[in-house]
Amino acid sequence: MEMLARAAKAGIAPDMDALIAAVPYCAWLGLSARVEAERVVLAMPFDAKLVGNPIIPAIHGEVIGSLLETAAIVQTVWATQSASFPKPIDITIDYLRTGRAITSYASAHLARQGRRVVNVHALMWQEDEAKPIAALRGHLLLG
Repeated sequence: MEMLARAAKAGIAPDMDALIAAVPYCAWLGLSARVEAERVVLAMPFDAKLVGNPIIPAIHGEVIGSLLETAAIVQTVWATQSASFPKPIDITIDYLRTGRAITSYASAHLARQGRRVVNVHALMWQEDEAKPIAALRGHLLLG
């Protein structure tokens, strides 16, 4: 992506909110990004199209997985100032509680970074970060 290449060449971090807006699926989810305390926090406002179980209503599991994977990728780009998106090698998602019909948040941190592979952990929460909805553990291949 041009935005990442320009930022990496200039030695600066990319505008994470603009980066998220440039990815069509992220725009469809309504994601926005902010940087706080050296981590990127994604916000996903609730929308009826995100519901997987209309009886509860609960956010669809694949939407939860997408938000967590996006948080892991975006945090990796931010932390490594990569000129390209990392590629998932393996990802495990633990679904911990129901995602309710309210705004959801996600952030990640790099547990370990090698020359080519990053081990990343991400959490999704709604009202209280101490009560996560889901957690991700995975490995990403740096480009």
